[in-house]
Amino acid sequence: MTPTLVFDIETIPDIAGIRRANALPVALGDADVLDWALQQRRAAAGNDFLPLHLHRVVAIACALREGENFRVWSLGEAADAEPELIRRFFDGIDRYAPQLVSWNGGGFDLPVLHHRSLVHGVAASRYWDWGDDDRDYRYNNYLSRFHTRHLDLMDVLASFQPRACAGLDAMARLCGFPGKLGLDGAEVHAAYQAGRIDDIRRYCETDVLNTYLLYLRFQQMRGTLSAGQYAAEVSLAREKIATSSEPHWREFLAAWDTSASTPG
Repeated sequence: MTPTLVFDIETIPDIAGIRRANALPVALGDADVLDWALQQRRAAAGNDFLPLHLHRVVAIACALREGENFRVWSLGEAADAEPELIRRFFDGIDRYAPQLVSWNGGGFDLPVLHHRSLVHGVAASRYWDWGDDDRDYRYNNYLSRFHTRHLDLMDVLASFQPRACAGLDAMARLCGFPGKLGLDGAEVHAAYQAGRIDDIRRYCETDVLNTYLLYLRFQQMRGTLSAGQYAAEVSLAREKIATSSEPHWREFLAAWDTSASTPG
């Protein structure tokens, strides 16, 4: 069976990159650089969300279902630099050639990883294969929006219509799963500045597990998993995190128990 790899990233503004790309003076402080960039963005787009190439990756979390095993973890160490995190992610794709699953990965996570890989010179031959090395990838690769080797659940469920997209937190809660815990994406930069990288990594891991549980529900909806198989897969994921003493998994399980009266 093809391994399944669910992933999510967390980012902060790349202040050094903003400075370099716009030839801003070295004497300009980081806070002023960011304020300038946000003002430029508001004037151009009407919001504070920076272009994807100006996001710096600070955490990548994965859930891997392979053989009889399932695990959720953050790549690398908390102190690892961005290039090392990205390298580890694409090394995993080279190693497992997995079914890749995300929530809005096609609209955010992967484009960020593409741009940042180019900046840092990170190679990813399997991921970028369009069929040059493996003929099967000509007809189903990670890069095409309408191929399934990467399944962006949010995009697929919305029938590829942006106005129909739903948020991960809302869909997880509607299906009886815990939803987002600890942080929100908009709070990641402030948490990073406060030195809370461990909290960011834990938050990213819980997002990945919510996505994986929704993926299982999607597979049941498609008929790929029977009701019994779906229940067994959900139980396996629950059992694995129940063995952890990490506080975010205890909180996740408590929230899951609270939502037990809803579908899920």
